[in-house]
Formats: sequence, C-alpha cells, structure tokens
Amino acid sequence: MILKKYTSVCCLLIILISQNACREEYLNPSAASEQQVINSPDGLLALANGLQSRYTAGRLGAIYNAVAAGGLTTREFRVLNAGNVDEIGLEAGLANVTNQNSVVRQLWTSCLIVNSNADIILANTDKIAEAGTKSGIVAYAAIFKALSLGTLAQFFEQAPIKAGENAPFVPRAQLLAEAIAQLEAAATLVGSTPLSDKFKLGIVPGIDIPNTLQALIARYSLFAGDYTKALAAAGKVDLTKRSFFSFDDNTRNPIFETAFSNRNVIEPTNATLGLPTVLMPDPADKRIALYIRTTPSATQNLGTGFATANNAPLPVYLPGEMLLIRAEALIRSIGSGGSPTNVTLAIAELNKVLTKTAATDAWGLGAALPAYLGPVQAADVLTEIYRNRAIELAYSGFRLEDSRRFGRSGPSVTGERNRNFMPYPRTERDNNTSTPAKDPD
Repeated sequence: MILKKYTSVCCLLIILISQNACREEYLNPSAASEQQVINSPDGLLALANGLQSRYTAGRLGAIYNAVAAGGLTTREFRVLNAGNVDEIGLEAGLANVTNQNSVVRQLWTSCLIVNSNADIILANTDKIAEAGTKSGIVAYAAIFKALSLGTLAQFFEQAPIKAGENAPFVPRAQLLAEAIAQLEAAATLVGSTPLSDKFKLGIVPGIDIPNTLQALIARYSLFAGDYTKALAAAGKVDLTKRSFFSFDDNTRNPIFETAFSNRNVIEPTNATLGLPTVLMPDPADKRIALYIRTTPSATQNLGTGFATANNAPLPVYLPGEMLLIRAEALIRSIGSGGSPTNVTLAIAELNKVLTKTAATDAWGLGAALPAYLGPVQAADVLTEIYRNRAIELAYSGFRLEDSRRFGRSGPSVTGERNRNFMPYPRTERDNNTSTPAKDPD
C-alpha cells in the first residue's frame, strides 16, 4: 500500500516540477495537469504523501544528509571509506567543507523542495470541502514544512523561506519562527476539527499528527530560545504514543540503507558515541546497547539504533527528547543567576530520562540508571542534559545544533565540533543572486 502511494506521488511531483520548470506546455492527455492535481482532494493527498518520500528517502533525502553532516562535524561518526570524499570533507571540517560538498547540497536541496511543495499544498487546501480532510492535509504539510525549515536552521545561518527567482535569504531565527507559526496554526485547526477517515486512510501511516505538532513546536521553540513555549508544548505530548516515518523494502530506511547495513560509508566513531572523556556514557547505561553493536563482526557496522532493517521505522521524535527539552527549558528560562526551584524541577525531568527503563519507554529506549547526584547548579545540570541529549538522541542529526547551543568547544581541529554552520551550496550561489556573499564558518 505504501509503495503504491509513493509511486503515484512521484509521478505527480514530476508533473508539477516539470511544468513549473518550463514555459512551454506539452500536453499529455493521459497525465494530470498541475491544476487538476491541486484542485483535487485526492491530488493534494497524494502530494502530501510525497512530502515524506522526498524528505526521508535515500541518499538524496534530508534525513541521511542531516544525520551525516551533524554526526561527522561533531565526532559522532567516522568515515569508513576514503572514496566518500564529501563525507571525508565533513569529518575534517573547517575549510575542507566546501560549497561543492554533495552532502551539504543534498541536505539543502531536499529541504527547499519539500518546503516549496508544502507551500503548494497549503496554498490550495481551501479547495477541500471536507473539513476533517482539510485539517489533516494542512497539518501534514505544516509538519514537513516545519521539518524542512527547522533542519535548514540547524545547519545554515540563513536560507530562503519561500521559493522564487533569486529568493531572498532570511536569518535562521526567522526560519524557526515560520516553522513554529505553521505548526501552531495547524495544531489549532486539528484541535477544533478532528481528522477525517478519508485523510487517515489516504495518508502514509506512522505520523501521530496531534502529538507531532506539539513535539516540533517544543523542539524548534527550544532552538529559537522561546523556553516558555518549548516547556508548554513538550508537556502536551503524550509520551506513550509513537510517531514515525514509515519504510519498506522499496522506500528504505535511509540510515540503514546508506550507512548501517554496510562498512562502506560512515559508522559511529566508537562505543561511547564519539563523546569526550568528561561526557562519556556511564558503562551501565543500557541505551548504549541499543545504539551500538558492541561485538560486531569484521563486516558489521557499529551503528544500530532505529536503523536495523530496510523497513525499520524512524522516530519523528522520542519521548526522551520531550523530557530533555523540558529540563533544558526550565534551566535556561531562569537566566545566568539561577533559581533553585527551577533547577530542582529540571533535575526531576532529567531523572525521568536517567531512570526510565526499556519496558517503560514507547520505543524501548531506557538508560535504567540511578537518579542524578551531581552538583545542583544550573551549569552542571545543563552539562548533564547535553550528555543525555547526545546519548538519548544519537543519530538524530541534532549534535551540531546542540554543540553550538551548549557552548561546546570549536570549531577547531581538536574541538568537539569542526564547524558552526555549513557553506551555501555552489548550485545556489550560481543561480541565486541573493545568496550571502560570505559563507559562514
């Protein structure tokens, strides 16, 4: 069923892209026109399904490239084969990451295409008569628009927020603000208009829309520094529910397919996830066994986690992410002076991550460790939150964003990260006169 949907989606997207790319129209009587697609609820539903395919699938999608770029620039991953020159460049960092790096280009391109297609859907949902179908399609498009803008904000100082000729660049703060605004509008709509059966049966299964909207509001509000909003949204997520990207043997889990199923591209740096000595996981931490193959054969990749097979689902967010967002937001909302009450509350949220077991986690991810016994000071608790984000959210692509936000060392050859942001791809620079003159470091 998923494969059939993806096949029809690809055809529809090709039609849209090809017709938008040229002035002349060569009519094919057996093919839908762009107007037919966007004026039809079924057409818009198919386009919505295409957002997930474009964002997630293969080595060209955003997921693999975000995970690889984030992990290689923060020592989480290492390159296995010197023939992967673009991954090698990211592993070396600094000026070795050029504007011709294919991982950076594919990350950029995938996010821009998904964002643009989400805009096409959102601009035409007024043509859907059935309220519950409309609310579902709006929410689904908002989720992928937010994921695209949020991912761009994690890796680039600026990016276009809308498609167009010489599209202007905006600061990453504006990308995050737009992502949050889209999610909030969709959450309000879904709250007042439940999703229809037509939408539920027509969309690729896996994404829990109400919970995902709140989880992404929490994630991007944290990145944007709106700690009050991040705290509130994370608290609205039902941590017993799973939300995930679906895959099968035709549309495969991109981390497994590209990396963890072989020893040819990248793998975790070591059994401690590339963390420095002061942040190494507790040897008793049971999450490590989920993320690392501790006794691999000569032909096995160290990486496991949620990328263990072609059809393994990838979480859109994890329950532990929400708990750690709440802990961090509580600490950061009190400023540098600190508040004993907020620190205590933050430790309580942190302890929910440290002490939970695989049996009590929706994804079977549990540290099963004792509660935090370190210094009850804001800075020390933040360090423990960072350590646990690195472990709990391994291979999620957040390590670079986190490294900057927590003020970890770098960018340098010996620091915990070798870049702050990625350069703007050469393809964008050559075709968009609005591209900033200087690439960030």
